[in-house]
Amino acid sequence: MSYIIAGLGNPGAEYENTRHNTGRIILEMIRAEYSKEPFSFNKKINALTAEAKIGNEKVLLVAPETFMNLSGKSVAPIVKTKSAKIQVGEKKISIKAADDFLVIYDDFQLPIGRMKISYNKSSGGHNGLESVIKSIKTEAFPRLRIGTAAAKKSGEAKIPRGDDVIEKFILGKFKDEEMKELKKVAKKAIEVVALWVKEGRDRATNLANTE
Repeated sequence: MSYIIAGLGNPGAEYENTRHNTGRIILEMIRAEYSKEPFSFNKKINALTAEAKIGNEKVLLVAPETFMNLSGKSVAPIVKTKSAKIQVGEKKISIKAADDFLVIYDDFQLPIGRMKISYNKSSGGHNGLESVIKSIKTEAFPRLRIGTAAAKKSGEAKIPRGDDVIEKFILGKFKDEEMKELKKVAKKAIEVVALWVKEGRDRATNLANTE
C-alpha cells in the first residue's frame, strides 16, 4: 500500500453529520469516488478500512472507531516513521514513511467552503490530531483541514469562544444549507487528495490553500 488516508471523527449514528465528523464525511466521499468496496471493520486496528486506487497508486482509507480523542490508537499500527510491512486483517501490506500518510479533519477556525493543507506542525488544539501525533511520534505528515465555521461578510470565520461553546459547536450537526456547502467543498477535497497522491504534497497544497 503506497498511501494511507485517515478521516477523523466519532463512530455511531448520534455523531453522523456533526462538524467533528467532517473528516469521516470527506473520507466516505473519497471512498465512493475511488474504491469499489464498502468500508469494513478491521478488528486489529479498530477502524473501518477500504482499499482504493487513485491513478496507479493503492491507497488505504481508514476511519478510526476509537472515538476522536483516541484516533492515534487506530493509525499507530499501520503508520511508521520508516517504511515497513504490516498485517491488516488477512493481508500484509507495505507502507512508506509517515510522509505518505494524510489526515483529514475538521477545523472550526476556518469557514465552511475553505480548506488548507498543513505539514509538520502541532495539532493546534485538535484532540484527534494530537492523539495521532503522540501515537506515531512525529508531526512530519500532511493534514487536510476542512473548515466548519460560519463565515462573516468579510469571509473570515465566526470562531466560537470558550470550551463549552466550542464543544457544543463541534458536536452539533450541520444545518441543511451547511451540508450543501460541505458537499461542494468535498469535490475540491477529492481533487486535492488525488493531486497529493499523483503529484505530491506541494501541488496539492497549492490547490487546497488557494481560495
